[in-house]
Amino acid sequence: MSAVGRSDGLVQRHTGAARASENKDTTANGEQSGYDPNENYDNDKQTRLTLMEEVLLLGLKDREGYTSFWNDCISSGLRGCMIIELGLRGRIQLEKTGLRKRSLGSRKIICVNDEPTGDVLLDEALRHIKDTQPGENVQTWVELLSGETWNPLKLHYQLRHVRERIAKNLVEKGVLTTEKQNFLLFDMTTHPLINLPAKQRLIKRIQDSLLVRWINDASRMDPFMLSLICLAHASDVLENSFTSLMDDDYELAMKRVHELLELDPEVEAQKPNANEVMWSAISAFVK
Repeated sequence: MSAVGRSDGLVQRHTGAARASENKDTTANGEQSGYDPNENYDNDKQTRLTLMEEVLLLGLKDREGYTSFWNDCISSGLRGCMIIELGLRGRIQLEKTGLRKRSLGSRKIICVNDEPTGDVLLDEALRHIKDTQPGENVQTWVELLSGETWNPLKLHYQLRHVRERIAKNLVEKGVLTTEKQNFLLFDMTTHPLINLPAKQRLIKRIQDSLLVRWINDASRMDPFMLSLICLAHASDVLENSFTSLMDDDYELAMKRVHELLELDPEVEAQKPNANEVMWSAISAFVK
């Protein structure tokens, strides 16, 4: 699958499967999940990026085309992005609490809609969740998908070469390109940025959501943006979107980020239209 054209925006790519998956982002009861795949984009020249693609894009060095060698947080953060996006797309949810109230972290994830999303990594994660009985909670799934387990019987859950596969998606969408770089002892495939406006739009959306469009109520925030801010912070890449800010704006943006991180996910998940999977994942990363 390749891009059909280039512009200063992203290339709009649609396949039959992708169109079908967009129309089936529903809950188990057939109700719309409340997640609009295109709500953050302004025109047809811009293709929607997944949550994990946006987090990786924030972490990539523009010219070098790779993430910091010292960042040991982004791997688990990208798996958290997958869990949240599957929740926002109505593919998974947390099991019911029953008569006894239980915390978000103790509740298992269940698959409620196994229709393909159109993204290979998301669909691979969804298959693992669907085929695993009994289920696991959010924290455990992040660890399993990252390969962080001592149980050799569960190593098959690990999603391999995730950063490289996400970067290739961004190459197909006309955001990155592919190069080979020599690092003295070895050659490494890198993915430098070629669509600067795409990354600038992403950064502007984050800055605007924390400054000019700040809503002092997480329950009224766009859940995709709320998740992006929290998971980018957990992946240690959020501050890359603040480098252009003046000192006063930087301090205000960081103050509001910390306000979001200090919210009680258990309380927020009880509010109308809240997505429990999202809040459970946020809780796993900010606790």
